[in-house]
Amino acid sequence: MTAVSNRYPTAQLRALDAAHHFHPFTDTKALNAEGSRIITAAKGVWLTDSDGNRILDGMAGLWCAQVGHGREEIADAVHRQMTELSYYNTFFKTTHPPVIALAEKLAEVSPPQFNRTFFCSSGSEANDTVFRMVRFYWDQMGKPEKKIIIGRWNGYHGSTLAGTSLGGMKAMHEQGDLPVPGVRHIPQPYWFGEGGDMSPAEFGIWAARELEKAIDHHGEDKVAAFIAEPIQGAGGVIIPPETYWPEVQRILKERDILFVADEVICGFGRLGTWFGSEYYGIEPDLMPIAKGLTSGYLPMGGVLVSDKVAAGVIDKGGEFYHGYTYSGHPACAAAALANLEIIQREKLVERVANDIGPYLQARWRALGEHPLVGEARMTGLVGALELVPEKGNRKKAFPNTGTVGTMCRDISFRNGLIMRAVRDSMIISPPLVITHGEADQLVAIAKKTLDDTHAELKRRGMI
Repeated sequence: MTAVSNRYPTAQLRALDAAHHFHPFTDTKALNAEGSRIITAAKGVWLTDSDGNRILDGMAGLWCAQVGHGREEIADAVHRQMTELSYYNTFFKTTHPPVIALAEKLAEVSPPQFNRTFFCSSGSEANDTVFRMVRFYWDQMGKPEKKIIIGRWNGYHGSTLAGTSLGGMKAMHEQGDLPVPGVRHIPQPYWFGEGGDMSPAEFGIWAARELEKAIDHHGEDKVAAFIAEPIQGAGGVIIPPETYWPEVQRILKERDILFVADEVICGFGRLGTWFGSEYYGIEPDLMPIAKGLTSGYLPMGGVLVSDKVAAGVIDKGGEFYHGYTYSGHPACAAAALANLEIIQREKLVERVANDIGPYLQARWRALGEHPLVGEARMTGLVGALELVPEKGNRKKAFPNTGTVGTMCRDISFRNGLIMRAVRDSMIISPPLVITHGEADQLVAIAKKTLDDTHAELKRRGMI
């Protein structure tokens, strides 16, 4: 990292942050002792901190900055909207032009079964909406006994009550006596960590058929929906074997059960298709969205509702007692429209599929040769490196899971690259606008980070 200036009083800002700011997903006591990182500016794929250091944003903020940081056309669109109509709700038989235009645009870019969107402010709210909409649908269909929703262990669907319950993060469940009643979980399709002696193809079939077993155990007449991310993001970029999704699709098509594809991370070009469901050829009934919808410029989420579900929850009549103050917020809708216009104009979806995606994938996978890496995987522009103590041995892991990953993450930050640690895996999800040269820089810093981590582990006698 190159320090260009120190325009901000870092120590003072850290002290104020420690005194007044309660961070999400954070050991606040530990953070306050260390001092938070203060980001003051961003442009393209680069961040600037309060000491003037430039850092490559390998995580696109929090999986969301598809078009990169600092796009003035989005800010201008929001400003124009806020000077005309800064806010009005969509309750009480009311709507406004930006939300109408956005709903129409989403129908245009989404798979053909989707023609309506229910708006909210985040992916977590989107999955709370899914929870209620699924149950309301079956009530409307005269099958109120269909209540069970099946998710996957280590899946992530947000941190609200329903979102945490639908997700399979056991540490989150322990805080609050979750999941709520009516939610069940099956194994994840994580071949590297849980595939045992099976080949990836064999494991993909096995993991898919765990869904079939769960449905048969609880009864098709009791199961309302299956929810899953096309690729698990926060769980560690779990890319399922090629055999997994076709078998899941078969199982669901044979049964009267809704399929919810959580597109909060995979949507809006991340995999080189508009939605991850299209990449895998799966046909969901509901798709929660957020993140790349506005590239994070303003908070917005939603649920794309298939014609099948709409026929149940809308055409049959009856009020759906659900919604948010900011559902379809006009300024957020303006940001989303400007963002989607950039994605289309600059052909970013196609670029991920045919240009920058394959370019970065080849270089990222080459990091799999490093002695510290057990597997380097990437689809579209989302990838992971599995850090291992003994190369070639998937059964052997570092003790105190997460210690090595956290060490590597901190070294990466110091080297000028944001990578996320999940357990002992290193995760990237850069903006879709990253150039070839910047991709080369990303891989070079990641390689240096692996070297530095390897050297530190040797110094500590951990390998």
